[in-house]
Amino acid sequence: MSQFDKNSGGYIFGYAVLLTIILGSVLAFTSESLKEKQAAEREFERKKFILAAALGRANVDAMVAENRQDVEALYDNRVKNFVVNANGEKQEGMTAKSVNVSKEFKKPAEERVLPVYTVSKENSEEVEYFVLPVYGNGLWDNIWGYVSLQSDLNTVQGVIFDHKGETPGLGARITEAEVQNRYEGKKIYEGDDLVSVQMQKGEGADYSSAPHKVNGMTGATITGNGLNDMMLDYMKLYESYFKNFKQNN
Repeated sequence: MSQFDKNSGGYIFGYAVLLTIILGSVLAFTSESLKEKQAAEREFERKKFILAAALGRANVDAMVAENRQDVEALYDNRVKNFVVNANGEKQEGMTAKSVNVSKEFKKPAEERVLPVYTVSKENSEEVEYFVLPVYGNGLWDNIWGYVSLQSDLNTVQGVIFDHKGETPGLGARITEAEVQNRYEGKKIYEGDDLVSVQMQKGEGADYSSAPHKVNGMTGATITGNGLNDMMLDYMKLYESYFKNFKQNN
């Protein structure tokens, strides 16, 4: 091998090492930037869902289409949050955003901490709506969402549901506005008993005068049952807070 070949090989090796370092740095920077953007997008989705549960999905979607910053400003102006335990006691030093609801779901019910979001009236400190995260099991994987209650802590203002792997056209319909709108105005209490709102089997019946029932989803009974369990279990988890709030206000 000539001296030129030896030098050439060294140059190529050095160039390859340098190129690897540069590309690695670029990829690391890009990955970190993407993580920040993804985290910011998840945070925006959380705020959007909370507002949509309380103020209406169509209203919030229209705001997003017009100017995302309006959604951020609305959230900052009207939404407050805190965390309670299973006894309904506020947990100092914790924020609702810091609670991973999916991880809490794996704990025994009495050990969980529960985020609470309040939406005040416009230009007022008075609470208009409570928004409560919920989490459960669908047919194939987890389902979750937000339930908004009016200030009486009984009347459902709105719901937002989502899922990881429900069947398109069947259980996945829980994300559709038509299904979610069925819950508006329903009641979670029957007298003093917390009974929640139950999705019925089948579709097409008239439950307009039934305060605790909504139509089901054809071909998605198991997902509907998962919704029912999720709603009832979490409303019961929050019930101690409901009682505490009513006693003190």
